[in-house]
Amino acid sequence: MQRTNFGEMACSIARTLDVIGEPWSPLILRDVWVGMSRFDQLQADLGISRKVLTERLNHLVDQGVLERHPYDNRPRYEYRLTAKGVELVDLLMVMVGWGDKWLAGEAGPPVLYRHHACGEISHVDLRCAHCGEPMHAGDIDLLPGPGAAA
Repeated sequence: MQRTNFGEMACSIARTLDVIGEPWSPLILRDVWVGMSRFDQLQADLGISRKVLTERLNHLVDQGVLERHPYDNRPRYEYRLTAKGVELVDLLMVMVGWGDKWLAGEAGPPVLYRHHACGEISHVDLRCAHCGEPMHAGDIDLLPGPGAAA
């Protein structure tokens, strides 16, 4: 079955899904972000098949989200987030907030996040880049942008 190419759609959500829209990719990015950079570490943590992990890593490298760095004489690599990948982790932080609020249950969030700047346990808070006020779905109007479909 042919996979739909979301990257060709005039929609930033669809284009982002084309990069990380299958379930393993965000988990791979999470693991690389927390310091698991080698194939065997990723495979052991995720319990993913070697074939699927290889395909996902190749896709993330091709998309410019991860980069490979050799770490021994054999063709073995560590994976590191690129600047593009680090910004995707920001998206994952928003997902964390939603999951902690709606899915954590009575046990509470599985991970806490301490902010480097203030040292406090916190969460992502979406704010307008212009005025600094909270910015959520009900606080905005959608207008056609320069890249909108005709």
